Amino acid sequence: MSEAALLADPAEVRAILVASAQAGLPISYSEVLELLGHHFTRPKMRQLCKVLSFVDEEAEERGEPELAVLVVRQSDGLPGQGWWIGGAKKHDYTGLWEGPKAARLIRKIQSQAFEYWANRP
Repeated sequence: MSEAALLADPAEVRAILVASAQAGLPISYSEVLELLGHHFTRPKMRQLCKVLSFVDEEAEERGEPELAVLVVRQSDGLPGQGWWIGGAKKHDYTGLWEGPKAARLIRKIQSQAFEYWANRP
């Protein structure tokens, strides 16, 4: 997918996620969309997920930890289906996408981003 077809500039989304990682906090889909100047809608969220995939592909190329895992639902603090489809497989996770086991996996992956970005500019 070309950058032109994306909802937002991947560099801008990456900056939001790096700031979130540096703060040691996840960020909700609606918060990211608001920072990008959009109201939350399901179609916008799906478009955001495409940008998040692009951001993570670039992070992997740079040897950085993934960042899309920081974007979570307000309801339970876990990433949505879009992350789980690729993320669960990438982490050899076959359990449910919600509940305590899923939350442990997400906290583990998020902590890698938090630790990596804690003292970087």
